[in-house]
This record gives sequence, structure tokens and C-alpha cells, in this order.
Amino acid sequence: MHASYQHNTPPVISVMLAVSDTPKAVAWYKEALGATELWNLGSVAGLQIAGAPFFLGEPAANGWESPAKLGITSARIEVFCDDPDAFITRAVKCGANGDFDPIRNHEALWGIHRQGGFIDPFGHIWLIGDRSPLQVY
Repeated sequence: MHASYQHNTPPVISVMLAVSDTPKAVAWYKEALGATELWNLGSVAGLQIAGAPFFLGEPAANGWESPAKLGITSARIEVFCDDPDAFITRAVKCGANGDFDPIRNHEALWGIHRQGGFIDPFGHIWLIGDRSPLQVY
């Protein structure tokens, strides 16, 4: 067994989003999504939303690229929260494209799942829904 798993500390899974201007992206995610800054090295920054970490970075010819350069999104982020309507509304008021996937109730294995989405100004797709998919059935 790998040594890092011997302390009963579960792994944390996160994403790093490719952006062309990290300072601009940090400011937008803080205002639009309520993110807080963990650290900032200029072209790379660590943020979190309600304790969930995510990272921003400017690609430097190192095997990944921003949606603006690719011409298509490079990531789809899923957020599960208590009030998906409010989360989406705040992002759209700050410039996200809310026409991508309007919020609605979806029929799911477990019943109703309320979810919708937006595309942030940096080209990443965000799907925002209630916490129902996180339950074990």
C-alpha cells in the first residue's frame, strides 16, 4: 500500500482550469462564484468554493490549453449545492452565459434532480445541481 493512504486521510480530487489570464480569472471566480483565494503565484492560483478546491493556470506549451485557444471547452465542472438556482443566477449576473443549459428538474434514478448550467467567460462549462446525485442508492 502506498504510504499516503496509511493515515486514513481520503484523497481530494480537484481540477485545474486553463485560462489565458489568471489574475482576471481569479477576480471573476471570486466575484461570480464566491471563491476564496488559497494562494496565488501570478500565472497559477489555488481557489476554493465552500471548501472545494480548484486551480487556475495559464498553459505554457506544456500539454494542455485554454478553451479560447482550442475553440472548444476543455473541462466540464459539476457543482452540487443546496441552492443551484442562486449559484447560477450569481454567475450569470457577473457575465456567464446562462443560455447553455437552463436550470430545470430532471428525472433521475433517485427521483428529481434540479440542475442547470452556464459557460464562464473563460470557456469552461459548469453544471450546477442539487446534492441528490451524491446519495448512495
